Amino acid sequence: MYAVVFSGGKQYKLQEGETVRVEKIPGEIGSPVLFEKVLMYSDGQKVTVGQPLLDKVEVKAHIVEQGKAKKIIVFKYKRRKRYRRKRGHRQPFTALKIDNIAGSADDPEK
Repeated sequence: MYAVVFSGGKQYKLQEGETVRVEKIPGEIGSPVLFEKVLMYSDGQKVTVGQPLLDKVEVKAHIVEQGKAKKIIVFKYKRRKRYRRKRGHRQPFTALKIDNIAGSADDPEK
């Protein structure tokens, strides 16, 4: 069983029990998170796709970690112009543990 959800401008394929890193979500470690923007749901036999969302399916998770990813270097350079810019960036993330994918996706219409 899996679901595809929309969060932080990106789409994530989630399964029960897995840990996934998503764009930063405000909250403390251990606090629950509810994804209501479910784009697709599969129960193992049948796949249901929303147009654009499924109303009766929701994904429940809890926050495991709040942190920053590894540093990336952004280096801009123009040859023969004496132009160099070096910047570092660490993208914040939230690690989530997926608890439950609940609901019935029998009727994708409202």
